[in-house]
Amino acid sequence: MKCPYCNYNESKVVDSRSTEENTSIRRRRECLKCGERFTTYERIEELPLMVIKKGGSQEFFDRNKLLTGILKACEKRPIPRKVLEDLVKDIERELRNRMETEVKSEEIGEMVMERLKNVDEVAYVRFASVYRQFKDINIFKQELEKLLES
Repeated sequence: MKCPYCNYNESKVVDSRSTEENTSIRRRRECLKCGERFTTYERIEELPLMVIKKGGSQEFFDRNKLLTGILKACEKRPIPRKVLEDLVKDIERELRNRMETEVKSEEIGEMVMERLKNVDEVAYVRFASVYRQFKDINIFKQELEKLLES
């Protein structure tokens, strides 16, 4: 690791700690030439995950955008935010474990609905009504009947 003070290429690690989220390691280093200390962070390199929208356009996967959509469906429902954040983490983990760089937005929507059904049925129906763009009350009724059957 190059020293930011004297540009010497060798240093020793004096302390290592995980960050609060356990997503990276913070290392305190000391330059072997000038003795100055500096901090570096080691993170897992993630492949960018592209979401292919219904119209064919693409955008980067955004965990916050997904959480916001789920929060809207769960508005005024007695669901702890932590449960929804864990739901989003679970979906993101599953997508990244596939080791693919592209995913269709439809797949993400289905994953959300599958999990929301087990968390809160009202939130599930709300999310499904927006996601599946129910055109009339009969389609809405069919979805409710499927939910009651299972």
